[in-house]
Amino acid sequence: MIEGLAIVLFAIIFLLILFGYPVAFTLGGVSVLMGIIIFGIDFFYLLSLRVYGTMGNFVLIAVPLFVYMGIMLEKSGLAESLLETMALLFGKLKGGLAISVVIVGAMLAASTGIVGATVITMGLISLPTMLKRGYSAELATGTIASSGTLGQIIPPSVVLVLLGSVLNVSVGDLFTAALLPGILLVLLYVGYIVIRASVNPDVAPALPQEEITRFKSEGMIKRIISAFLLPFALIVAVLGSIFAGIASPTEAAAVGALGATILTIIQGKFNLKTLKQVMTETTHLTSMVFIILVGATAFSLVFRGLGGDRYLIEIIREAQLSPYTFIFLVMLVVFIAGFFIDFIEIIFIIVPVVAPIFIALKIDLIWIGILIALNLQTSFLTPPFGFSLFYLKGVAPPEVKTSHLYRGILPFVIIQLIFLGLVITFPEIVKWLPEIMEN
Repeated sequence: MIEGLAIVLFAIIFLLILFGYPVAFTLGGVSVLMGIIIFGIDFFYLLSLRVYGTMGNFVLIAVPLFVYMGIMLEKSGLAESLLETMALLFGKLKGGLAISVVIVGAMLAASTGIVGATVITMGLISLPTMLKRGYSAELATGTIASSGTLGQIIPPSVVLVLLGSVLNVSVGDLFTAALLPGILLVLLYVGYIVIRASVNPDVAPALPQEEITRFKSEGMIKRIISAFLLPFALIVAVLGSIFAGIASPTEAAAVGALGATILTIIQGKFNLKTLKQVMTETTHLTSMVFIILVGATAFSLVFRGLGGDRYLIEIIREAQLSPYTFIFLVMLVVFIAGFFIDFIEIIFIIVPVVAPIFIALKIDLIWIGILIALNLQTSFLTPPFGFSLFYLKGVAPPEVKTSHLYRGILPFVIIQLIFLGLVITFPEIVKWLPEIMEN
């Protein structure tokens, strides 16, 4: 049966990636070989048309622009200024420094949308400070790793841009739908830290009173304005223009890229060396994303040409799976896949396979997009292979062991899973804000 070859193709590609072969060339190479064998040399003509169509997608221009914005902000030094100011503002509270890390992580997520950059930046800036202030290594590492991954769900997230392209839904609608879940997740993190610090104050002590007094006497208002006003203005310019309907996500990304450059100039950190580094890293990341996208286009063309999507829909109908059972299975596969492969590969390999089934089952694709983003964020945190943990371990002091990271992240993973369950059970969490803005 020719439809069965589509499943064989998927299995071969997935296994080769798990064995460590390069994702882009495995995805594209195996798909092209099977395409030529099954469809003949005319397959190249079909593939070229599909690739040109994908690369002509205006929305995808947002990817390099958001990546540029995130890397430029990382170089600007704003994260360090934000964290220091926020820590002193919450200094009286037990766990105040950890709360400030969560809030700054959320603001960086709303400014950059890049997980790796946020986790590394927060780890370098805040982890030594938290340990010096007497925080337990578990709470410190758990807070930083989980806060860093907020860039997966809080707009402008690169994950949401790519999901919008693959699911063929509006990126602006995904951004709007993701805002409330992102805010609620931040509040859950803060709530856990407050409770943990209240029950066991030794793991998250308050700052010394003399530091807070000195902060208040040495131009507190001026420092708050300079630390908060600039990044907040950038967030408003990017997200506000999208939500107000003034700009498309791609146009807003261009505003963000320019704004991040201006902020770096204001901070006195802009020079030719910085610009070269930002442009090199942006080119590297963008090239990686788009070469995987070309491979994914070839895979999608062959998979659907072989009738793989129809075959899967037929299997689900014969098995009489309910929409919620199918959602659970997809979420489980995405969660486990997130241990081994990056979110870009998951979005380009797994999502195109299941998207037609969601459409056939009449499931809201915006809601599904948010569920997948939340799920990817959770798998990024989950031991033993969570990418966020590896990023943090790479910049952590020698006294911070891997066991500290694993124990510290578990409560946040539980929070994530509970919240994911709530969003599945109550889709209104995702749909409420878009409905309000439409009226």
